[in-house]
Amino acid sequence: MTQATQRGGNVPRIKNPTAPHISPTLRLAEMPTDDLDNDAIIKGVKFESAHFVGLDVEAAEAEGCAFENLRFTGTSLRRSQFTDCAFDTCDFAQVSAHDVSLIRCTVGGSRMTGSSWSHGTFRDVRFEGCVSTPAMYRNTKLHSVAFSDCRMQGADFQSSQLHNVLFEGCDLTGTQWANCQLGSVLFKNCTLIDVGGAASLKGATVSGPGSLELALSLAQEAGIQFE
Repeated sequence: MTQATQRGGNVPRIKNPTAPHISPTLRLAEMPTDDLDNDAIIKGVKFESAHFVGLDVEAAEAEGCAFENLRFTGTSLRRSQFTDCAFDTCDFAQVSAHDVSLIRCTVGGSRMTGSSWSHGTFRDVRFEGCVSTPAMYRNTKLHSVAFSDCRMQGADFQSSQLHNVLFEGCDLTGTQWANCQLGSVLFKNCTLIDVGGAASLKGATVSGPGSLELALSLAQEAGIQFE
């Protein structure tokens, strides 16, 4: 059964994601030189209010970059990697990302509604104040990742691997977790109503009111009815 930790319980220590290494003196992006394209390699660039909308991109790399008020809406990304990058108030709505890696990245105040991140890797990534209602993270590896104050209703984590992951103050209503593999996962002060695949959260720790909500989801999956 999923462990539900109440006040005074033994809450596991979750390691904070490593912050990205970004130079304080980035050069401003110049188009089309710094365009996100197939096989592109972009380093040390700051993008402001640019549009990467509806692109079809494969094998792109970005390192040590800052993206502010950027629109990636409807873009398809494959076999690409973002390392030591910061995304601030970006729009990832309807993005289709397959085999995409985020390494030492921050994503703040961004919209991820309807996006799909499959068979990728998130390592040392912090999501804060983001909206992904819903988004899909199937078959994705998450290691040292933190979600803080995010609206994630209906998010799909089926068949993903989560190790050293924190969800804090997040709305996870209706999220899906079937066939997940967990190691050191903490749900702190989250909403966990009508969670699917709750039995796959075995070994996670729940602190706060979400513990009762998750227990109800487990009971429903077991066919227990309350009158």
